Amino acid sequence: MPWHQWIKYLVYGALALNIFFFFRDEWLASAHTFESGIPLAEIISAFAASIDTATWVLLLLLFEVETYQLPRERITPRLAATFRIIRGGCYAFICYAFYGYLTKAIGLLDFVPFGGDPCALASEGYSLMIELDKYLPFEASMCADAASAAGFQTIAGSQILAEQSVLDSVRKLAWVDVINSGTWILVVVLLEIDVWLHERNRLTGTVEDFSKLGKIVLYSVLLGAAIYWGVAGPFLDFWDAFLWLFAFVFIELNVFGFEPVRDLIEDEQSYKDTQIGTRPVKLDNSKG
Repeated sequence: MPWHQWIKYLVYGALALNIFFFFRDEWLASAHTFESGIPLAEIISAFAASIDTATWVLLLLLFEVETYQLPRERITPRLAATFRIIRGGCYAFICYAFYGYLTKAIGLLDFVPFGGDPCALASEGYSLMIELDKYLPFEASMCADAASAAGFQTIAGSQILAEQSVLDSVRKLAWVDVINSGTWILVVVLLEIDVWLHERNRLTGTVEDFSKLGKIVLYSVLLGAAIYWGVAGPFLDFWDAFLWLFAFVFIELNVFGFEPVRDLIEDEQSYKDTQIGTRPVKLDNSKG
């Protein structure tokens, strides 16, 4: 298998592994944000990144099978319809995850100034937010720092505390999640349009130029989000964003080539065989 194919599948494997990392972080965070259990309606808010990543991995593998692994002649109308149904389900979950990111970002606006002495909460089961989806039990050893922090915040009716500086950073990261999720939705919409136009030989001229310009804008936004995470966010978010950009480079190549490499190799070999079979044979008459 060519080296670039090994790289592609390693990227796919790393993205699949990120599902576990996101789920681990969100599961630990849910113990602080949902002390009495996670209501069914709040699952998407609690596990937005896990659901989002798992759905994207499934969609990525579907794109890989449809645009690379299966030759065109093997994609029957029934199989094509099955792919469309599965993709439709993936898009529904991706939009659902976008809603989860949005509700999480809006929920962070509910923090209000804390009134009282935070030192009195050291043994009351409160949690201290340190990053987005990361909390620590509020202990006596944190009391001095918390008491001296300006603008200590909490959510009314909850046992979550946050310093103002941390809360400001978390809010920005949460809205970057929203922007990133929404931008990826636009990317796949544009990709679906490209595939539809390509199959009808309409992805040419001004239409193709407009598609390329749209992708430049969208991928620039995604790259900006990745850079922001690399500077101000968790490493996992930066790593995941980088891998997704890398993965979709291969998907773009699959779509625009739109034929499996093995088919191209077979066509080339067939051409060579034809040339050999039809090549005129030069007779050597020098020996009589």
